[in-house]
Amino acid sequence: MTDNGQAEKEIQEKLKKEKKKRAEKAATRPEKTSVAKEVFDWVLVIVLAIVISFAINTFVIVNATVPTSSMESTIMAGDRVIGSRLYYLRHEPQRGDIIMFDYPDDPSILYIKRIIGVPGDQIVIHDGVVFLNGEELSEPYLNTTTEGIWGPYEVPEGHYFMLGDNRNDSADSRYWRNTYLSRDGIVGKAVFKYWKGFERFNQETK
Repeated sequence: MTDNGQAEKEIQEKLKKEKKKRAEKAATRPEKTSVAKEVFDWVLVIVLAIVISFAINTFVIVNATVPTSSMESTIMAGDRVIGSRLYYLRHEPQRGDIIMFDYPDDPSILYIKRIIGVPGDQIVIHDGVVFLNGEELSEPYLNTTTEGIWGPYEVPEGHYFMLGDNRNDSADSRYWRNTYLSRDGIVGKAVFKYWKGFERFNQETK
């Protein structure tokens, strides 16, 4: 009986150890699964964020930093500007709109200027004044007088005449080989700047 009792005791000890081992193994499995799931969830969130950001920047907004002073003092050098790619799907470009567009002489470069002339307009610049269709153009956003004599410019169908607000330090329609901006070259309408202060743009030219 003693030998049998000892054997039975050893069997019970083995069973206890096996049971304990299985319990420990079962306890660690959910933890590993939980960690793996958390890592997967984070990877999924990051991938989705990248995809959404790419889609928004490609199809919804234009996000650009303005490197020059050509639009001062409306937009200062170094300002960051957000534009809407969707705006002109529902609206026609208007005089006074500040737009972001592919530079007509090199479409790989993004420009930002103000629309001064729309199809059918005549533009003449002299005596420090822009004349639109024979009438003086009101430009309250200018801080300087426009120098030189320019024009006349006859804006063709489907095109626009562009000027920078810093009129005497702006490479715009007056200097381009392809004087007028094609409607197809418009990327979006500038909506607001968000660097060195936040400001929404308004249409000011008539």
